[in-house]
Amino acid sequence: MNLNYFAAFRAVMLAGTVSGAAHILGRSQPAVSRLLDKLEHELGVQLFERRKGLVTPTKNAHNLMAEVERAYLSMDSLRHSAMRLAKGQDPHVTVASMPALGIDFMPYVIAEFNRLEPDVKVTLSVQNSGRVEEYATAQQIDFGFVEMPYQTAGLRVDTFSTAPYVVAVPLAHPYAQRAALSLEDLAKTDFISYSNFAPARQLLDHVARSSGIEARYVYETNISVSALSMVKRGLGVAIIDPFTAMLHPLDQVKLVALTPAVPFRVSLLQPETRPGTPVTKVLLEVMWRLKDDVLRGLPV
Repeated sequence: MNLNYFAAFRAVMLAGTVSGAAHILGRSQPAVSRLLDKLEHELGVQLFERRKGLVTPTKNAHNLMAEVERAYLSMDSLRHSAMRLAKGQDPHVTVASMPALGIDFMPYVIAEFNRLEPDVKVTLSVQNSGRVEEYATAQQIDFGFVEMPYQTAGLRVDTFSTAPYVVAVPLAHPYAQRAALSLEDLAKTDFISYSNFAPARQLLDHVARSSGIEARYVYETNISVSALSMVKRGLGVAIIDPFTAMLHPLDQVKLVALTPAVPFRVSLLQPETRPGTPVTKVLLEVMWRLKDDVLRGLPV
């Protein structure tokens, strides 16, 4: 297929109009319209509804845009790599991580790594686990962190951590006096849960159903750091991942063990066909070492 077709399609999706796309591409409006027509003809699907000079993307267009954006991301990565080679730039490590490790743990690791390799550039992208898997499968990163990976073809998958979730409780809450809490205990108080699409929610719901427990969710969020902030403001108790628990200030909050323990399974993904560099290996060594330091104080 002609890449100009996809360039025109992407420009229309970003600009919202054919005239705006024409301005982005430096082409005439009729030329962009012809490229769209040719793309629809080759694909055999309708991408836009045309009414009185306006174009409205169909569901097919939105689905295609997701794939086109991934392709453009790969091209951007290729272009930046080529530029670094041409300029003789220092090595570069690219990492993608789910929020639980990307918000605090990886910056902590990178700070230590910087003391060892101050001239190495590190790019950290914080994404959901599904997007991190896509990056790794497309060979766009040196390594990434995900929770419960679904796609493993072309990837080396190592278990990075199975440290358990813990319960964050406001200091003024009666449960703050407890050494451990069960899901049944949490079902009896205001409970901050994860959103339905979060892997942690699916895991915890499965454990609760297996025990015949129906929790009362007052608030929902998709990441632990938000849940912890809600706990600090007295909105309820929350189950949070161990990395967030150990790397965030715990003023007005007590961490209590969850019983039975529910592991927070973190996988380290590395593309099989992307050669590891010496500086990537150094970063990985720092990461494994600091993980043990961070998790040492977890309540059990």
